Amino acid sequence: MWDFEHGDAASNFDIAYTVPSACAAALAAGEADIGIIPAFAYAEIPGLIILPNIAIASKDRVRSILLISKEPIEDVQTVATDSSSRTSVALLQVLFAKFFGGMRQLTPHAPHLETMLRQHDAALLIGDAALQVQPQAGYYTYDLAHEWHKRTGKPFVFAFWAVRLDALARQPTAVDLAEVFQRSRDHGLEPENIATIAQEWSPKLELKPDDIRRYLKENIHYHLDRENHSGLKLFLHYSQEIGLLPETPELRFLGPVAFGKAHK
Repeated sequence: MWDFEHGDAASNFDIAYTVPSACAAALAAGEADIGIIPAFAYAEIPGLIILPNIAIASKDRVRSILLISKEPIEDVQTVATDSSSRTSVALLQVLFAKFFGGMRQLTPHAPHLETMLRQHDAALLIGDAALQVQPQAGYYTYDLAHEWHKRTGKPFVFAFWAVRLDALARQPTAVDLAEVFQRSRDHGLEPENIATIAQEWSPKLELKPDDIRRYLKENIHYHLDRENHSGLKLFLHYSQEIGLLPETPELRFLGPVAFGKAHK
């Protein structure tokens, strides 16, 4: 979002901020034309097209999607889930079904670790709540992106920008959506701008700026490259295979897509 907040990109858009699951709901209802949505939600909303080569992904550990458990993951039976991202919940279901003996009982819950664990074997924490959690003595902590990578050898794609097809007809012809969003991503990844973001968010998240900077540089990957595309397709295939989706959706992109080497 760098150019939208620090440049002139926002002049062509009305912008609203919310959690990814609510972005998907707004797209589905026709209340938004463009949104950054959980990868899983793309399969549930007809008439969407993906902006190419932009993603929120992880090549291995992500740090912000954690299962914190009183039992080893194989023995977990009940999980309280923060449902702000449908993809993270679906990833947990895929991991259980494919690699840990079958589906478990999941219950949506506000992201408060102590109360989540009071009546459940484990808690799924997403985003800020996961980054803020301190090491818990006596508990097991599983980074779900790492668990996925360890078992599939592939990165995991959590979210990407999607556009309603019917909105493209209303798009100003002078605006190249893919270029606008890719350029904003690239500007935001410049070292001095990552440092600015880390300083700005440090007091909000109660995290050290260096922790945020490392998270943004080392844990999150921002390109939908060939590796990430392959991981995304496998996740959607597994989601269909275990019954979360009726079919594996076709990934449709705005304009031609050329997957190059993985960006580091």
